[in-house]
Amino acid sequence: MNQNDSCCPPPPAEAAQCSPPVKKAQSVQVCCPPKIETKSCCPPLKNHLRAGYRIESFVKAWTDTAVGEIPIIAPKLNLADYRGRIAMRWGIGRDRYSITPGLYAIGTPDEHSEVLISANYKLSFDALRSSIEGINAWILVIDTKGVNVWCAAGKGTFGTDEIIRCVQMVDLKNLIEHKRLIVPQLGAPGVAAHLVKQGCGFTVIYGPVKASDLPDFFGADMQATVAMRRVGFSLRERTILTPVEITMLRWQILYAALALLLLGGIGRHIFDFAAAWTRGSSAVFTGFVGLLAGSVLTPMLLPWLPGRAFSLKGVWIGLGLALLLSFSLFSGSGLLNQIALLLQVTAISSYTAMNFTGSSTYTSPSGVEKEMRLAIPCQLGAAVLALTLWLWAAF
Repeated sequence: MNQNDSCCPPPPAEAAQCSPPVKKAQSVQVCCPPKIETKSCCPPLKNHLRAGYRIESFVKAWTDTAVGEIPIIAPKLNLADYRGRIAMRWGIGRDRYSITPGLYAIGTPDEHSEVLISANYKLSFDALRSSIEGINAWILVIDTKGVNVWCAAGKGTFGTDEIIRCVQMVDLKNLIEHKRLIVPQLGAPGVAAHLVKQGCGFTVIYGPVKASDLPDFFGADMQATVAMRRVGFSLRERTILTPVEITMLRWQILYAALALLLLGGIGRHIFDFAAAWTRGSSAVFTGFVGLLAGSVLTPMLLPWLPGRAFSLKGVWIGLGLALLLSFSLFSGSGLLNQIALLLQVTAISSYTAMNFTGSSTYTSPSGVEKEMRLAIPCQLGAAVLALTLWLWAAF
């Protein structure tokens, strides 16, 4: 910590001498009052880094360095990490799933060890530390407001200025001799390497797309292969994103289900509770089929479905499942109900499939906007027509 950066002034070179005590009305006042313990804004120099860290389960020890005490993290994920990961996949606590920015150590790094830059989104941090077990390195976590590397680079929070600020904040130049920073390739859109060099004196080297390729990257003298530079979107990667797509719509799903149960009771007898349960629950069931088709099956089968637009891909899955229901469970429900079923499932499937564009590597913002302008009126029209036919069938 530089004294110029301290919020507390440095002590004077020579201690001030106390003047003789002054007696006044049986009380004694001295020019040097007794020390009162208060909470200082400046932690001791040795612990100045520790004071800014939140105690986490992945921190297993602390190491003394030239810039203060640095937390040593465990490369293996523990039970708390897995619980947090599962909760995150279902969108629970998404806005709070972050760690404290700062410098961390993994293994027994020294002044010659590499410095890896990470976002403070905990899933990104966990992917990095669990991929470099057995490697001695420093991890500099920058403040991306709890957003992953790729999205933060687009938003501007994983960027040049933040890297420079964090390098200076932890006084990295007094810890590392080689003056290199390994930045994830997906963060490149937000990082200008030449400006980082000018701002803090460190050279930026872009690492591979996936943290799991880092051991091979280091083994190849930090030369990335074509495969390391390629962004993939495998079946497993698509599947693990589907739960959060459902939970993002949880309130809309709840309100729609309640509305369908109430509307199901409308008929010739004004309102029938038995009909509300039978017809309403059937409509809720088919709605969930559309949700499953668009938010789960469409992402899983994404590369093999015809068409470029996600909304169109969702149509094929929704139409297929709707036809299957129409000729099986609802074969005797009548023509109007069957048409309503086809329209309802297809519209919901198309809409929820279109939501997956935000999780995909296939799309661009301009393409998504164009698709939404064309698709949403069609989806809304199909849903309104389905509801109208379904209500009409009750009379």
